[in-house]
Amino acid sequence: MTNAPDNPTDPAEQGFLNGDESALKLAYDQHGALIYTFCKRSVDAESAADLTQEVFLAAWKARDRFDPSRGTLAGWLMGIAKNKVIDLHRFRGRRVNETELQTELATHTDDSNLGGESRIELLADKMLLNEALKTLNPRSRQVLELAFYHDLTHPQIAEKCDLPLGTVKSDIRRGLQRLRTYLDPAHD
Repeated sequence: MTNAPDNPTDPAEQGFLNGDESALKLAYDQHGALIYTFCKRSVDAESAADLTQEVFLAAWKARDRFDPSRGTLAGWLMGIAKNKVIDLHRFRGRRVNETELQTELATHTDDSNLGGESRIELLADKMLLNEALKTLNPRSRQVLELAFYHDLTHPQIAEKCDLPLGTVKSDIRRGLQRLRTYLDPAHD
């Protein structure tokens, strides 16, 4: 999907804005797996299925609050999912399963001081970032991964990828702009 945040061309986003009921199914088809996977990593499988349905129902009921200029439909849905998971944990009167979330967040360097709700948010952000990276073209994705996951400088990336330095800088700038739409705060 290659949409500008203030002018959605994604049919699901446009349908949400127009109140088209078929947009709900389209949004579920496009983003249901992401939302379910996040929920399943935070709660048991049965609760995850129920929460996924609740997320899409809540999104549809609150569709007038969806603002594509503030982020993507996927980001907005993930914000709703984070709140639903946290609410479920609060309702059950128990803490978030720290061991499960620690396993999910093992790739992060220092998250041991985070509480359960912060870990849920970090997991959601991580999954949303991975989803957003998939929307980039392969060269932009590679350049961003080299810069942020491998800590290479722009000149090092240019040399490694055999690209002009200006191209590397442009790819990083455009890639970050694209990722920003996924990672901006969700419209709760």
